[in-house]
Amino acid sequence: MCGIIGVIGQEPAAPQLIDALKRLEYRGYDSAGVATLEGGKLTRRRAEGKLKNLEARLLREPLTGTTGIGHTRWATHGRPTENNAHPHATEKLAVVHNGIIENFSELRRELEKQGAKFSTDTDTEVIAHLVTVAMKRGASPIEAVKAALPRLRGAFALAFLFAGEENLLIGARQGSPLAIGFGDGSMYVGSDAIALAPFTDTVSYLEDGDWVIVTRGGAEMHDRDGNVVQRAVLKSQASVLLIDKGNHRHFMAKEIHEQPEVVGHTLANYLDMAAERVALPFALPFDFKKLNRISIAACGTAYYAGMVARYWFEQFAQLPVEVDIASEFRYRDVPLAPGNLAIFVSQSGETADTLASLRYAHAQQQHVLSIVNVPTSSIARESDVVMPTLAGPEIGVASTKAFTCQLAALAALAIAAGRARGALAESDEKALVHALIEMPRHLNDALGLEPQIEQMARDLAKCRDVLYLGRGTSFPIALEGALKLKEISYIHAEGYAAGELKHGPIALIDENMPVIVIAPHDKVFEKTVSNMQEVAARGGRLILMTDAKGAAAANDGQSVMTLTLPTVHAAVAPLVYAVPVQLLAYHTAVIMGTDVDQPRNLAKSVTVE
Repeated sequence: MCGIIGVIGQEPAAPQLIDALKRLEYRGYDSAGVATLEGGKLTRRRAEGKLKNLEARLLREPLTGTTGIGHTRWATHGRPTENNAHPHATEKLAVVHNGIIENFSELRRELEKQGAKFSTDTDTEVIAHLVTVAMKRGASPIEAVKAALPRLRGAFALAFLFAGEENLLIGARQGSPLAIGFGDGSMYVGSDAIALAPFTDTVSYLEDGDWVIVTRGGAEMHDRDGNVVQRAVLKSQASVLLIDKGNHRHFMAKEIHEQPEVVGHTLANYLDMAAERVALPFALPFDFKKLNRISIAACGTAYYAGMVARYWFEQFAQLPVEVDIASEFRYRDVPLAPGNLAIFVSQSGETADTLASLRYAHAQQQHVLSIVNVPTSSIARESDVVMPTLAGPEIGVASTKAFTCQLAALAALAIAAGRARGALAESDEKALVHALIEMPRHLNDALGLEPQIEQMARDLAKCRDVLYLGRGTSFPIALEGALKLKEISYIHAEGYAAGELKHGPIALIDENMPVIVIAPHDKVFEKTVSNMQEVAARGGRLILMTDAKGAAAANDGQSVMTLTLPTVHAAVAPLVYAVPVQLLAYHTAVIMGTDVDQPRNLAKSVTVE
């Protein structure tokens, strides 16, 4: 969730860049930098740590150019050093980047064979060299960027500054957001409207796959096919709001769409993406090999994240796991053998039942690890180890991006446990980590199904009851889908393990009952399909969420509405399948006219019993 800013103005750009980057500090970062054109020459100033270090350097070594780009970096590839800080530059250009380039290794090898000299450990530097190679062959900056973008695989936002081009910035987005700001004789690009608020309240948001040519005269936007397109120009309220909704109608919608970015941000904190292995940024005060059991406690959506994690710890690490609703755990007098691990999951870090459960675990001499979105919270302060989820502020009461970031952190921890216990081979670790690295792109692809999901929601909004089914790691996602629908649309919904269908819920099935089946093509797919057939035989209205292979296998003439999601590694499928159940609940609620961001009777942080 790095911060990007670009300015083409009338005054020195560096102070404006710093001002904007300060407004993006909430996104988290570990280094910062700016680049401007000084007499047409690219000039950079970068620093490790907080923006005050960059400000101090600019006082010593000021920049006066009126065109520039700036960046706050959260390290993904390469340590948070000054050398790895953005902007990255060649003799032709400088670039700032938010996101992950999945195929950077193969691009780097290709570029090195062509003579490119790399000076950092980052994935971003391949972008700079890829565009530079094209320019050296005679392409203009615009032509070079247009040719390079299709070669980049992943989720990203980019801003380019070119030597000798005082009146040009180029931006692009695929997954990660990018906004364009319109001023009087000045133009801006930024990660969100908050960064642009000191300069303008008139903004436009690039859509997925868009790229833009920015000059002092305005912005020419292109879609992924190169066609000139128009995007809505809006008045932003970011100057008076802590967090801006952007071009979304609700905070919940914005937070759903932030997931490719914030999941990538979270994964970057716990993975070595270049080596494709888990690299926890802290020493654990316990040895996974000596644990006999893990206890997980949480409430609501966080509890479902814990349920998914149980499958992961047991599969990857061969470690028994008990998952409890925190409000039950705290009163159950659970016998806990000293020296084991208790994990507590909470968005706010202030959930009263979860905090009480943590204190009980401490009293039972458990090692306590918390997964929270607020690292200064009570739960974080009272834990032995804290794994921040780095989702950024979540305003919508119904948790979305915090949930997928919790899953990302738990997946990394479970893989680490598997390696530590010798239950997971190095090759297995690489395969799982590679699948996680691809997650931002796949999340973005899932978001691309929103128009189809919105159509499904129109039918769902007419119903009184909805059933969600899933097996394995899809079972907690079924529970989460039902919870989301209940929370914000007020439609009664239940999630069940698909194998339990015939043990009671099948009595509810009739032609008026929608049944949403979450079934990636995994080892339990055929079992789930057999349950789906039981629903079809009784006239139930089926919605199947699966991948291409699952859609083909289930297409046997039944009346099934199918949503085909990206094909992903089965173990990490819950991260992707969370997106459609969130969007389905969201659009159903919007159609029904409920208060999506602040549903009745609910609070964001439950700090009482």
